[in-house]
Amino acid sequence: MRQIYLDYNASTPIDPVVAEAMRPFLDHAFGNPSSGHWASAPAKAGLDRARGQVAALLGAAPDEIVFTSGGSEANNLAIKGTFFAPNRRGAHIITSAIEHPAILAPCRFLERLGGSVTYLPVNGTGLVDPEDVRRAITPQTALISIMHANNEVGTVQPIAEIGAIARQHGIPFHTDAAQSVGKIATKVDELGVDMLTIAGHKLYAPKGVGALYLRRGTEVEPVIHGAGHEFGRRAGTESALLAAGLGAACAIAADLAPVSRIQTLRDRLWQALQDSFGDGVALNGHPTHRLPNTLNVSFVDMIGADILSRLRDVAASTGSACHSGQIELSPVLAAMGVPERVAMGAIRFSLGRYTTVDEIDEVVTGLATIAAV
Repeated sequence: MRQIYLDYNASTPIDPVVAEAMRPFLDHAFGNPSSGHWASAPAKAGLDRARGQVAALLGAAPDEIVFTSGGSEANNLAIKGTFFAPNRRGAHIITSAIEHPAILAPCRFLERLGGSVTYLPVNGTGLVDPEDVRRAITPQTALISIMHANNEVGTVQPIAEIGAIARQHGIPFHTDAAQSVGKIATKVDELGVDMLTIAGHKLYAPKGVGALYLRRGTEVEPVIHGAGHEFGRRAGTESALLAAGLGAACAIAADLAPVSRIQTLRDRLWQALQDSFGDGVALNGHPTHRLPNTLNVSFVDMIGADILSRLRDVAASTGSACHSGQIELSPVLAAMGVPERVAMGAIRFSLGRYTTVDEIDEVVTGLATIAAV
């Protein structure tokens, strides 16, 4: 079998258009965007252009976009920045049990500093109940952070409903949209969020760049202190090179029409697996409210990692990339109540812009051969 990449939720290749947008900043536009002279002008212009492209994708204003080193830093800025903000209303945070470690780890860190965190449960399809959010709110609640779409099973949360609850109580609301940007609509006013995280390498942009949307009037304490870069919210000389890549990727992602082809391929894979394995394969996550590119399935009474080790030319995942290599029950599937004999056989296939029909068919054939042994 040829090498086949079905791990787009872990990382995407850099789109050629994105690479071309970055080239001037490798070749000649090397100046510091903040220097204010002729050498800085091209870098400053590129940075401004990229900020506008990211803002346009989200339906935001350019000055609401803070460039970061990636999704993890953006999440840390949202959570820690809110916790340490001078005007915070308390030390209580509401999140879910199936968040990415870039949310859960900062929350646990803040618990060591005296904060309190409510980790909301999810149902069997990975959905948070908005009423659970409402019931968890206290006078001390400073932040609600619920991911837009889960990185492992692809379940899309009812963010707009949760956002309405947050607004009713005057509580800042953050969503980690690293997996959803470019796959489904992420207009910040429609979602009702005050903060939203983007990660470049999930979006056909380079690794090492991301952004946090920060609604005007939402105060956060910087996590990185220094000079007044990024409107005083994130110190450090900006990389016009990386920002240009993220901006170009966001401009491409504004057109969601190509995603329908990816969803068709995902559904083709799921149908073929059902035809081949019958009751021996189970879907993890919500059947309809999930990302169009993500298929998390369990091969019952098998070990997902063992299957992938034998399907060595197929790049897929037994969980999020942050957990790869560990043969243990996925915390996300455990939170969903998936039985161990089912959860241990889980594999996440995540498709992308360059996935083909032939690749899908080859993977199904390979899986069927392994199961027959």
